[in-house]
Amino acid sequence: MNRNTLFLLLLLTSNLVSGQDLKLWYSQPAKNWSEALPIGNSRLGAMVYGGTEREELQLNEETFWAGSPYNNNNPNAVHVLPIVRKLIFEGRNKEAQRLIDANFLTRQHGMSYLTLGNLYLEFPGHKDADDFYRDLNLENATTTTRYQVNGINYTRTTFASFTDNVIIMHIKASQPNALNFNVSYNCPLKNEVNVQNDKLIITCQGKEQEGMKAALRAECQVQVKTDGIIHPAGNILQINGGTEATLYISAATNYVNYQNVSADESRRTTDYLEEAILIPYEKALKEHIAFYKKQFDRVQLHLPSSEASQIETPRRIENFGQGNDMAMAALLFQYGRYLLISSSQPGGQPANLQGIWNNSTHAPWDSKYTININTEMNYWPAEVTNLSETHSPLFSMLKDLSVTGAETARTMYDCWGWVAHHNTDLWRICGVVDFAAAGMWPSGGAWLAQHIWQHYLFTGNKEFLKEYYPILKGTAQFYMDFLVEHPTYKWLVVSPSVSPEHGPITAGCTMDNQIAFDALHNTLLASYIAGEAPSFQDSLKQTLEKLPPMQIGKHNQRTRMA
Repeated sequence: MNRNTLFLLLLLTSNLVSGQDLKLWYSQPAKNWSEALPIGNSRLGAMVYGGTEREELQLNEETFWAGSPYNNNNPNAVHVLPIVRKLIFEGRNKEAQRLIDANFLTRQHGMSYLTLGNLYLEFPGHKDADDFYRDLNLENATTTTRYQVNGINYTRTTFASFTDNVIIMHIKASQPNALNFNVSYNCPLKNEVNVQNDKLIITCQGKEQEGMKAALRAECQVQVKTDGIIHPAGNILQINGGTEATLYISAATNYVNYQNVSADESRRTTDYLEEAILIPYEKALKEHIAFYKKQFDRVQLHLPSSEASQIETPRRIENFGQGNDMAMAALLFQYGRYLLISSSQPGGQPANLQGIWNNSTHAPWDSKYTININTEMNYWPAEVTNLSETHSPLFSMLKDLSVTGAETARTMYDCWGWVAHHNTDLWRICGVVDFAAAGMWPSGGAWLAQHIWQHYLFTGNKEFLKEYYPILKGTAQFYMDFLVEHPTYKWLVVSPSVSPEHGPITAGCTMDNQIAFDALHNTLLASYIAGEAPSFQDSLKQTLEKLPPMQIGKHNQRTRMA
C-alpha cells in the first residue's frame, strides 16, 4: 500500500468516525421508555421511540404537576425546637427524631411532576422493516428514524423547537403517495380527545395528591400538514396517500406561578400552534438549529477517536470498560450539555429530578427538586461548560423560594432570612418532607443559593449580583438567627439537622458547617459589591469566627460528623 492510498484511507476513516462522534444511534426501535430518545425546548419535552409499525412520543409540559398552591410549614416546630436541641446535646437522638417526625412534618411531602400522555402514529404494514436506523444528533438537537418497507424509504425527523415553542415531526416517503398513517392519543390521567378537521385537541386534568386538589389543566393540540388526504375518524386522524407530512404538537397549562393558576391553557396552546404552523418546515428546522448551536457549539471536547465510534451506542456503552473508546466519554460529556440546554432555558422552570422527561403520574421521588444534591448537580455544568443562560430558571426559582422560605423560617423557627430543606416542587414548598432522618436538613436553600455566587464569579456581572444579593443575604440571616451554641465546644452549629440522607439527627455535621461557611463568607464578599452596611458585615465576620473547624478522623479523612 503506497503512502497516498494509506493517507486517503486514514482520512476517510477519520471523517467516518467524526461523523458519528456526536450521535447516539441505534439499530432497532426503543423497547421501553428508558431506550427512547429525549428532545426538549425547556418548556416541552418528548421521548421518541422510533417504532416502525407504531411510533410513540411520550409528552411533557414543564408546569404540569399534581396538586395546587400550598405550603407545608408546621407551626408546632417552633414550640418543640428547644426540646429537640436539648435532647440532641444530651445524646438522646432517637427521642429528638421522634419529636421531629411528630411536629416538623405535615401530610404534604411534595407534589409529583406529571406525564402529558402519549401520542401514537400507526403505520399499517410497516412491522417488517429493513435497514433500520435511529439517532439523536447532539450537533443539531434532532432525532431521526429511517427504514425501508417494500423498497420504499421512510424518514422521520423530530425536534422540540426552541424558536417556535412546539414539537415538530416531519415524515417523508421516497415514493409518491406511499405515506399512510393514523394519529391517536392516550393518557393515564383524566382526558378528553376531540378531532377538528386536521387537528387533535386534547384536554387533560392534573391529579390530587396528599390532600391537595388538582388545580392544573393541560391542553395539547396536534395539527397535521400533508400533501395527502386527512380523514377524521372518531378520536383518530387518518392520513392517506401522502408523500410528506409535518406534525405540529403544541401544549400549555393554566399555571402562572406558584400562587396563581388562572391562565387560559387553551388560548396559550392555540397561540403557539397558530404561530408555528405559518413557518415552513425547512425554515423552522434551520432556526431551531441556529438557536441551539449558539449555545452548544461554545465548547468542544476532542478525545482520541477509534473505530469504536462506528458501533451503535448500546454496544459502545457495554464495551466502554475495555478502555479503547475515549470518544465515548466526549459523547457523554456533550450529551449532558445537550440535556441541560433542552431542559432549562430562560423564562422556564428549572430542570427537575428527571429534567423535563417523565412518563408517570407518580414518578420516582415525584420527579421534584431534590435540593440536597440533585438540583445542584443538574446545574454544575452550567458555568463550567459555558451554558450560563441555562442557569436562569434556577435563579428565578430561588427568588420564589426566598419568599416562601421566609414564611417557613418565621413559622417553624421564628428566624429571620429564609430557609428551604431538602426538597421543593412547582409550588415552592420549603418545609420538612418525608421523615426526619432525610428531610430535617435546613441547608438546602443556602446550598442552592451559592449558584448565584458561582454565576457571578464566572460572569463578573455586578448588576446581576446586586439583583440577587438579597437572596444570598437571606440565607446568611437565617444562619445567624438559627445557629445555636454547642454546650461543650462553644461553636455555633446547625441543630437539628442531618448529614443528608445519612442520619441520625445531629448538631453541627460537616456538610452543614461547610455550607454555613459558604453562605456567610460569600454573602460577605457580595456585600462589598452590593453596598451593604458595615454593621451587617461585622455580624457576618463574627459569626464566621464561631463556626466549627473541619474535623479530621483517625484515617486522615474529613469526618462526616463534627
